Amino acid sequence: MFDHVSIGVSSLERSRVFYDAILGPLGYERLANAENMIGYGSDRVRFWVAEVEHPVPADRKSGLHFCFVAPNGDSVDSFHAAGVANGGEDNGPPGVRPDYSEFYYAAFLIDPDGYRLEAYFKRPE
Repeated sequence: MFDHVSIGVSSLERSRVFYDAILGPLGYERLANAENMIGYGSDRVRFWVAEVEHPVPADRKSGLHFCFVAPNGDSVDSFHAAGVANGGEDNGPPGVRPDYSEFYYAAFLIDPDGYRLEAYFKRPE
């Protein structure tokens, strides 16, 4: 349904380091670089990160989060480890989420600006 998503952050350099680290293991790369904006994807930019004057205040209870598709379980593990090592906060370690499905393997992070993130892999049935 969505063509792309954009988020506003307080420090583009901090976000560049963080998103380069977490999205690389998932097979996504930084495809766009501008003075105040970067973009990630595999074939084209689908996730934009811009340094803005007034980022949306983080609200962990809002239910808002972004889920990235992972190619395998190891990439979910790497996403989580890279996030914690690069300024993110653990919001749920890698593992099967039986509440979703016995095949749903995911990890959760909070980025340096408070955005809630997930990486998900559907394990073979």
